[in-house]
Amino acid sequence: MTLLLPLQGDVTQVADAVSAVWVLTVSFLIFFMQPGFALLEAGQVRAKNAGNVVMKNMTDWSMGVIVFFLAGAGISTIAAALTASGTSLDIAGAFAYIDEPSGWVSWLFGAVFAMTAATIVSGAVAERMKFSAYVVYAVAMTAVIYPVIAGFAWGGGLLSADGFLGAAIGVGYKDFAGATVVHALGGIAGLTAAYVVGPRRGRYDSKGKAQPIPGHSVLFAVIGTLILAFGWYGFNVGTQGVLSDGQFMGEALGRVALNTTLAMGAGMLASSLVSYYIEGKPDPLFAANGLLAGLVAITGACAHVTWWGGILIGLIGGAQTPLVYRWVVDNLKIDDVCGVFAVHGSAGFIGTMLIPFFDVAGFSTAQLVMQVAGSVVIAGWTVLTTLVVMYALKYTIGVRVSDEEEELGLDLGEHGLATYPEFTADSGSSPITDGGDVRTDGGDVRTDGGEDE
Repeated sequence: MTLLLPLQGDVTQVADAVSAVWVLTVSFLIFFMQPGFALLEAGQVRAKNAGNVVMKNMTDWSMGVIVFFLAGAGISTIAAALTASGTSLDIAGAFAYIDEPSGWVSWLFGAVFAMTAATIVSGAVAERMKFSAYVVYAVAMTAVIYPVIAGFAWGGGLLSADGFLGAAIGVGYKDFAGATVVHALGGIAGLTAAYVVGPRRGRYDSKGKAQPIPGHSVLFAVIGTLILAFGWYGFNVGTQGVLSDGQFMGEALGRVALNTTLAMGAGMLASSLVSYYIEGKPDPLFAANGLLAGLVAITGACAHVTWWGGILIGLIGGAQTPLVYRWVVDNLKIDDVCGVFAVHGSAGFIGTMLIPFFDVAGFSTAQLVMQVAGSVVIAGWTVLTTLVVMYALKYTIGVRVSDEEEELGLDLGEHGLATYPEFTADSGSSPITDGGDVRTDGGDVRTDGGEDE
């Protein structure tokens, strides 16, 4: 007797189901970066502001996904249509995904990228920005600022091969998983917002020299870093699986996984060595930030470059982290609390512009021109729109808490609670903010008697 075991559905249906599960799994993995950001940022602020930082992180996600669903994803499609040749504008069609269940899984995959870009900003403006103003800016980020760039680069718009700029240069912009579209955009938005809000009280002395403001937990920051590194495999390796039409194995997937891993290791080592050279001792916060910078730098390049190119990009991304951080704080006089520009901004731009030099397809002058031009477009759009929103907020509801509230701490002032109530005096004074020999946000100065950098 012959036993027949017919397939329950055709091969295409099975492949579509597997692909959908893969995309959902990747999306969940990227979502897990949210607690990583929360721990990283909370660890680098004082105890009296830790609750405010994690509240902003929760708001980024909770409010952001709704805004991106109702507006952001559609605006991304519109931005692409307006900046590409041969594409007609269909506003109703741009928002058709709202009522199309078949597109909801893909929407979620796009949403977790958008939320990552929004979350980065909170680390730059921590400890002094009004919660209400931050919420309004987060709406602008998830509704317009990020979606337009995503449409330009990934939606077939301005920076794609068929977009106005891409067609003029002859090639499309290469950013595989968001080194600039997500991370550099968030980093430069954070830098711009921090400039408008101004530095924390006591950050600079009367001569303009940066003073240490220690974060309360290096442990939180490092654990958050490792959670982010884990989620990054969703960013990079997950994206390769999605783009390869269900072919999850093979050389392409292996290249992305290898380059991601090598670059994060190289970034951590390079940042540690540079901080050791500058300070005479290895700095765990700069090591953590260098690891993340290596990941950011390779995110746009991981599918395109050789393995040795991956190592070099990671090394460069990590090495520049303490140098750019000091330049921002000491020269630009911008109080970027968590060093988001050095980690996400400059690392993202540098890594993406280095792609043509290590590309497995060989060096291309046209590609280099496109990488530089695309980075300028992304930076210009982000700075301009952030300035517009931030100055509009500054002259309406205000962007900064009062001096008294900043001294008290934003946990009590903005939310009416103490994150660490056991360290809060019965009189209602602010929580203890110094962490003994804990280093500052990004490694400014020691508080245990060590010398300035």
